[in-house]
Amino acid sequence: MYRKFIATIAALSVAITAFGARDAAADEKEVLRTLAAIAGVAIVGKMIYDNNKERKERETVTRRRAAPVYEAPRYYPTVSERPRLRPYVDRRPQPRRTARTSPKREVRPLPERVDRKLLPQQCFRSFNGEDGKVMMFGEPCLEKNYAQVDRLPNYCAKRVKTADGARYGYDARCLRDSGYSLARR
Repeated sequence: MYRKFIATIAALSVAITAFGARDAAADEKEVLRTLAAIAGVAIVGKMIYDNNKERKERETVTRRRAAPVYEAPRYYPTVSERPRLRPYVDRRPQPRRTARTSPKREVRPLPERVDRKLLPQQCFRSFNGEDGKVMMFGEPCLEKNYAQVDRLPNYCAKRVKTADGARYGYDARCLRDSGYSLARR
């Protein structure tokens, strides 16, 4: 850091000693030239010293400003990733039905439970809209084939502009994230 500054001081001392070794009867012009040279060397040395000082200050400032710490994105489970509840199974033993306990009664099977979260497969459509291909469940088809249309989430409702006009329905990804799935029948 101080090498150039020390070199400048050494050059000045050599110049001064050379100046002192001259004859006393030297010209005034030569004295002025020597003093100007000494001043020039001192100015150049000072400029070099200040430049190095500024560079070191800039380096320390950039070292202090560390790169931002990378924070990994946080992923939150969607509705479909939540643990699903098992279907209810009645584990109590059924009473024995014999001719004596129920002579004229026949045992009928329970009606099949309909899952409200299963959407009809025939309503799943893809439309080419202004923003590209859109996968959705058409609203008119759902009204005909799905009894709980009024329970579908409103935030999944969508309007898509196509070449044939506007299409209304529910976004497939949004419904999937809300826990709905496609019936595989």
